[in-house]
Amino acid sequence: MNVTAVVKKNTYFDSVSLMSISTKANQFEGVDQAFVAMATEMNKGVLKNLDLLTPEVEGAGNGDLMIVVVTADGVDADTVIAGVEELLVRKAPIGGEAKVVHRTIASAAQADPSANLAVIAVNGAYAAREARKALENDLHVLMFSDNVALADEIALKTLAHDKGLLMMGPDCGTAIINNVGLCFANAVRPGSIGIVAASGTGSQEVSVRIHALGGGISQLIGTGGRDLSAEVGGVMMIDGIRALAADPRTEAILLVSKPPAPEVERKVLAEIATAGKPVVVYFIGGSEQAVTEAGGHFAASSQDAALQAVRLTSDPESAVPGLDADRVEAVRAKLNAEQRHVRGLFCGGTLCDESMYALLDAGEEVWSNIQKDPAHVLHAAVASWGHTFLDFGDDEFTNGRPHPMIDPSLRLERLVREAQDPSVGVIVMDFVLGFGAHEDPVGVTLPAIAEAKSIAAAAGRHLEIVGYVLGTDLDKPSLAEQVAALESAGVTVTRSSTETGQFARAIVREGNRA
Repeated sequence: MNVTAVVKKNTYFDSVSLMSISTKANQFEGVDQAFVAMATEMNKGVLKNLDLLTPEVEGAGNGDLMIVVVTADGVDADTVIAGVEELLVRKAPIGGEAKVVHRTIASAAQADPSANLAVIAVNGAYAAREARKALENDLHVLMFSDNVALADEIALKTLAHDKGLLMMGPDCGTAIINNVGLCFANAVRPGSIGIVAASGTGSQEVSVRIHALGGGISQLIGTGGRDLSAEVGGVMMIDGIRALAADPRTEAILLVSKPPAPEVERKVLAEIATAGKPVVVYFIGGSEQAVTEAGGHFAASSQDAALQAVRLTSDPESAVPGLDADRVEAVRAKLNAEQRHVRGLFCGGTLCDESMYALLDAGEEVWSNIQKDPAHVLHAAVASWGHTFLDFGDDEFTNGRPHPMIDPSLRLERLVREAQDPSVGVIVMDFVLGFGAHEDPVGVTLPAIAEAKSIAAAAGRHLEIVGYVLGTDLDKPSLAEQVAALESAGVTVTRSSTETGQFARAIVREGNRA
């Protein structure tokens, strides 16, 4: 193993930029692994676990940038490092454009009094400090950073609430504010449906389903994944509901979350009664009775949530086609009696949750790294068992690595591994388009899909891969081209996250021959 490391003293880049640069560096010819990150203790710990911690990196400080590459024999490491440095240089403006770099949030706010929102994408050890500075300068905050202490989150959201500001995050991956997409977001038409979501890909999914049904988005406010925990208490979701209730462009409100803490769910549902606008509630695994008694519109799925919101605002006759039973039967006919299990390999946590709950609702046992049942938790390093659904965006997979929507390498490795299990009949995957995501999520996966299918075929088995592409006709890369590429590779493509779960459930329910 040839390891080369370079430390750039007192050189800072935000985590979003570094995730993108790391992904591109890993695609260099002759590069086995590449890490471009700030030299924090957490990131150095990741390198130590991989036996890649060199003396230069070990001595680096939190404010230093580290470039670590593992190259194949015969590859000039200096050339690779130069290529990475060129990627870093490209972050600067080109073509003679003027750019002012502010060293502090306070100076940036003073230089542009019209600015009213700060995006925080620094290492989690510093994110709370910078967010507090933004709030103290009367700026709304979207905190992309994760690994922020729970106590800091509570304090920041309390401060924001007291000042009448939005504190979106930490670990907030998606927002659309006044038609501007932030972090991971899709190109959707403007409209009258406002979304408050404690889920990044969940909010993306309902926004693209609304777009597909002809509706549009007024605002999409992210809360961060812990907002509806008992400790945080839903502060940001409640503030988001109130903000949309006061927004003249918003005619209906849609709430999205993974299963919230019961006491927080009650608080949020109590808030919708005073919103003065119809509120659709999609809490995965939530209670229909509780929502209807609170005066809300219960949604059983992300597709149902989008459909109800569109019916309430623009098209009362809007409808979606049902599951194609013939396609299900065609897949089932290709599987042998041993192929009883489904494996889900997801970039999006809520997309994973929705498909997993589809099987759980059918009475199936499912193991997952995001399972609420401790008896069925399966950690990242553990081999799959039975029906296994993995969220590759969870902290176990992303600690010290880019999000899988940027760098899908871990998921590609797992795909090939799952194909070797003779009990697996179906592998379910998502592909997320839009701002901030990989420039060609399907293209980068096709070689692994071909390898997985070849492994199964060599063993005399058919392996069905089911894929869902989350995106709109306005997104780049082209949604139609991504779907066509999957279909050309023999992948069954579904039309929504909801249909993906329904498809997997139908195969299991009718075809399980245990």
